[in-house]
Amino acid sequence: MKIAIIDYGMGNVRSVLRGVEKVGYAAKVTGRAEDILEADKVIFPGVGAFGDGMKELRSRNLEDIIKEYVNTGRPLLAICVAMQLLFDESEEHGRHKGLGLFHGKIIRIPADKSGGLSRKIPHVGWNIVRPSPHSEWEGTIFDTFQESDSCYFVHSFMAEVEDKKDLLAECDYEGISITAAVRRDNITGLQFHPEKSGVAGLNLLKQFLDCEK
Repeated sequence: MKIAIIDYGMGNVRSVLRGVEKVGYAAKVTGRAEDILEADKVIFPGVGAFGDGMKELRSRNLEDIIKEYVNTGRPLLAICVAMQLLFDESEEHGRHKGLGLFHGKIIRIPADKSGGLSRKIPHVGWNIVRPSPHSEWEGTIFDTFQESDSCYFVHSFMAEVEDKKDLLAECDYEGISITAAVRRDNITGLQFHPEKSGVAGLNLLKQFLDCEK
C-alpha cells in the first residue's frame, strides 16, 4: 500500500511519519503531485496559520491536486490546521478562502466566559474527545476509540461546521464545545494531533491505515 504524507512546508511531517511507522506502516513524505495522486491513502498534516497554509498549497500547485485526489474516493486524513483548511473559509488574521471540501468556517475560540471570566487561549493540552450527537463512530477511525480517551490539542481557532452530520467528535473546553473531528465520505479531519496523543492517537492512525476504505 502506498501512503503519502503531504509536505507543503507547514506540517509536522516527521512527527506524523514516526507515528505511522510506530503502527507498522511505511509512508513517503512528499510534495509531488504524482506521489499524492498515486497513493492509496494520504495524510495531510498542518501547523501554523490558515492563510499561510493556503498560500503554501497554492505556491506548490497542491490545492487542485488535493481536490483531485479526494475525487478518486481514496481516504484522506487531515490533521490540526490541515483539518481547518478543508473548510470554506477562515477569519484568522483576515478572511481567507479554504479548500471548500467541508462547508463552514474557522473562527477564533471565544475568549470570554460567563461571569466576566476569560478563557485561556490557545487551547493547549489533553482533552477528552466524545462522540458528536449527530453522527456514529461505527465504521470510522473512531470505531475502537474509548469515550474516556484524551487527545492532545494545540489551537486558537476552531471549526464551525455548517452540516452537523459532518461533525464526528467534539470536546468541552472551559464551557464551550469545540469540533474535535469531522468526516464526510472518504475525508476525515482531526483538530488534535493523533501522533502526539499516546496510545489512543496512534490507534486512530492505525485504524485509518488498516481500514479498507
